[in-house]
Amino acid sequence: MRHPLKTEVLIIGGGVTGTALARDLALRGVQCTVVEKGDINSGASGSNHGLLHSGCRYVLSDAATARECWKENGILKKTAAHCIDDTGGLFVAVEGDDEQYAADFPTLCARCGIPVNCLDIHEARELEPSLSERIFAVYEVKDAAIDPFRISLENIAHATEMGAASLQHTQVTGFRTGRRRIEAAFLRNLKTSEEFMIEPNQVVVASGAWSGEVASMAGVTIPIIYSKGTLLVAERRIARRVINRLRPPADGDILVPGGAVSILGTTSVRIDSLKGTRPTIPETDLIVQEGAAMLPVLESVRFIRAYSGVRPLLSTAQLDNDRLETRGFALLGHTAEGLENFLTIVGGKLTTHRLMAEKAADLVCQRIGVLKPGSTGFQPLPDNMAGMWTDPGLGPRTWLKERRHDNQVLCECEILPQSIIEGVTRSMEDQHEAVSLTGISLRSRMGKGPCQGTFCGLRVTAHLYEEEKFVQHEGVTLLKEFLQERWKGERSVLWDGQIMQAEFKEAIYCATGCLDRLAADARPGSKDR
Repeated sequence: MRHPLKTEVLIIGGGVTGTALARDLALRGVQCTVVEKGDINSGASGSNHGLLHSGCRYVLSDAATARECWKENGILKKTAAHCIDDTGGLFVAVEGDDEQYAADFPTLCARCGIPVNCLDIHEARELEPSLSERIFAVYEVKDAAIDPFRISLENIAHATEMGAASLQHTQVTGFRTGRRRIEAAFLRNLKTSEEFMIEPNQVVVASGAWSGEVASMAGVTIPIIYSKGTLLVAERRIARRVINRLRPPADGDILVPGGAVSILGTTSVRIDSLKGTRPTIPETDLIVQEGAAMLPVLESVRFIRAYSGVRPLLSTAQLDNDRLETRGFALLGHTAEGLENFLTIVGGKLTTHRLMAEKAADLVCQRIGVLKPGSTGFQPLPDNMAGMWTDPGLGPRTWLKERRHDNQVLCECEILPQSIIEGVTRSMEDQHEAVSLTGISLRSRMGKGPCQGTFCGLRVTAHLYEEEKFVQHEGVTLLKEFLQERWKGERSVLWDGQIMQAEFKEAIYCATGCLDRLAADARPGSKDR
């Protein structure tokens, strides 16, 4: 084992909260290291609606969270506007919904300090023609869409510019404790299997649903409930605004425009384990059925993908319905458990990630004697190369602007020319991240269109071989990993056009390209061909 690394603050988790915490601490002059067992945003932070809540969804069930969401909505629109599509939103009640709840809605919002505007039904259907003819109440709210990948990538990029370190594909395997402190964390690089150690002054667990598992290695028990939420991706943008069902939170009651597509969800299913979490066909059927009550077009639209994320809900109430658990967050200091330099930030929402990071940073700085206050509430997040490629409009704009004969379009669904793919790979290399198709997809729109990687997978792989980013069988193995990741999201939406697309993809890669056999030949220990 190599000589131990040292850091002032070790942050475990590279999701939206962990990356925001790294930036917050770096702005205060505190050196920190982020450790993430996958890639940036590869957990629940990359498996959500991408909804910047106005807070209205929680005005009845969780007023405190509603107020937090409303305040953070305004802050993020000012400080990270380039990561946000300020769509606005509607709450719509459909025949059969609780008329009393619809009538009380503006009063409930007012109690939380959240403004809403009542719309005439005819006016609402002019704004959003896809709305059902069965709606009987509509309120306009300040919802928006936020890109969780872009904001996480730019948070960590800004943090590293200021001296933070980021270790992706690195897992915490244990802790050494003594004198009421975490003295060292044991780490393993999952790419190389190298094991090493880091000695921190403070440790912050921001691992979402995995926070309980990480804390248990330090002898700390956290009562976390795993609530799986499944979402569907429609091939086109169905509405200009976020469309919410005007009822207490339930399944299939939010549609969020996400660039050129729409995201419909979600469910809330209690699960016992984080292993093998994936969408199911009954969930997709339920989501479509419930969503179609608001927008009947959802019964016939083509869904290209489904995905699931896990909400980490902190609970001591032992409620049967996870919808009733708070969507607020908790900052746990763990001094009562005998650890004075260990804390966990758990719960919360994408909308409140900045606030969660700020509160965690406040406690860390209090412990280490740093007096400089946080500034993320007013200091703009820089717009840099690390996250810009996730913009769904950047591909077409770049290609049309450059119009170079040598700038071939590699992803036709999202109009991504090779210049953008090259920009993404440069950014990955600048961040010391190994180039892979899955990593490129996380940092761009590659593979996220209707073909789900059918054509761009092959084209980008070939281009990366030409650029000598891949050698021997490396690219074939990474191509298979990329296609398997896409397949996880396709398997539960295989009907009509999407099943034909999946069969066509199989014909290209297996029947014609023999990828299944080539990938087997590329396994460690096989003979190069």
